[in-house]
Amino acid sequence: MGIFGRLAQLLKSNLNDLINKAEDPEKMLEQVIRDMNQQLVEAKKQVARAIADEKKLHKQVASHKNESKDMEQKAMMAIRAGDDNLAKEALHRKKEHDTYSSQLHEQWSKQKAATDQLKTALRALNHKIEEAKRKKNVLIARKRRAEAMESIQSTMSGLSDTSAFETFDRMTEKIDQIEANAEASAELAEEYTGDVLKHKFAKLEATSGADADLEALKRSMGLIEDEAPAVAARVETEDDVSADEMAELEEALAALKEREIGG
Repeated sequence: MGIFGRLAQLLKSNLNDLINKAEDPEKMLEQVIRDMNQQLVEAKKQVARAIADEKKLHKQVASHKNESKDMEQKAMMAIRAGDDNLAKEALHRKKEHDTYSSQLHEQWSKQKAATDQLKTALRALNHKIEEAKRKKNVLIARKRRAEAMESIQSTMSGLSDTSAFETFDRMTEKIDQIEANAEASAELAEEYTGDVLKHKFAKLEATSGADADLEALKRSMGLIEDEAPAVAARVETEDDVSADEMAELEEALAALKEREIGG
């Protein structure tokens, strides 16, 4: 089978079947494209050789035609010179060149037709390979999307498993228990270290400022009426006591003193 037959058979193969048979579709497709490109390079070399042969035949045809014309000129020269024998030899050589030219022209015509067909086939094969490359890219993209979807579905199926949620519930309960134990330990530590009273006063100090701020805000809003100023208590001084009261007070003090001495 020629190079074009092998390449055509490769191109006609079903890429989807290759994917199903391959362990790694992406690597398999890449390898198929590499094989196609290698086959295309070989095909181009063969087409180039065919073109070279066609051009060589064409030059040979042209060369024999030129030799034929040259022999004809020489025969005419010999006739003018009166040498018919020399003219006959030149005409015989001209006939040989005409024969070769005719034979080579026939071969060149066939080679030219074959070369044109090879060029057309090469262009078609190159187009097919480009199409295969595009299809490869599409298939690889589909494969990667399918893998991503499969991974997502696998993750989702794992999350839908009730055991996963049960694990979360158990861990939540365990953490709640740890927090409760820590709070109980802290409370016991305050009980036995005398920090409870300190904690209560700290809490009272933290809230007392807020109460004062709240009262001030209500007063500014008119929700609390200002209280009337307190009336100062009248304190009696020594100047306000009468002489009689002072005498009575001194007499009482003296009687009290005598009783203490007598007793």
